[in-house]
Amino acid sequence: MDVARWSGGADLADRAVLERCRGRVLDVGCGAGRLVEALARRGHTVLGIDVSPAAVISTACRGGHARSGSVFAPVQDEGTWDTALLIDGNIGIGGDPRRLLCRLHDLVRPAGLLLVETAAREVDERRRVAIHVGRRPVSPVFPWATVGTQALVRHGWLSGWAPVEQWTSLSGERHFAVLRACP
Repeated sequence: MDVARWSGGADLADRAVLERCRGRVLDVGCGAGRLVEALARRGHTVLGIDVSPAAVISTACRGGHARSGSVFAPVQDEGTWDTALLIDGNIGIGGDPRRLLCRLHDLVRPAGLLLVETAAREVDERRRVAIHVGRRPVSPVFPWATVGTQALVRHGWLSGWAPVEQWTSLSGERHFAVLRACP
């Protein structure tokens, strides 16, 4: 992960994501809060959620609203969010993309949007990972998934989502897709 990008401000690729957001936005795995901050500045009602208390504090220090917790636990205003975000590879949360997509389907309103950053290559894998600083693990091992765009679309169809759009950042390094919740 590019920590400088993750903790910095919204970059050009992020702004392409932000332009596609509609209405009230839920940023799942908001991290340091760069997207929450940028969306709030654009006038969106936005909530970040993250399991890391440090991420929630960082988001709050940027002036954003965030809650500590899992997307699989109760989430404020379930079923009413217009847009949900899974950026920076957060389709991997929980290690089961289909389960995560089903959960997000419950969180957005009918016909709501989901914007996802996918892997740069076509992949659909599950593994157990830990966060490291250098060679030292600083987190327990947890399940994670890595999903390319074609795999996302396949999992999406099976979870109540229809593909709307796919694009690649100008640098060619970041890949994105928009899905719409089917009724």
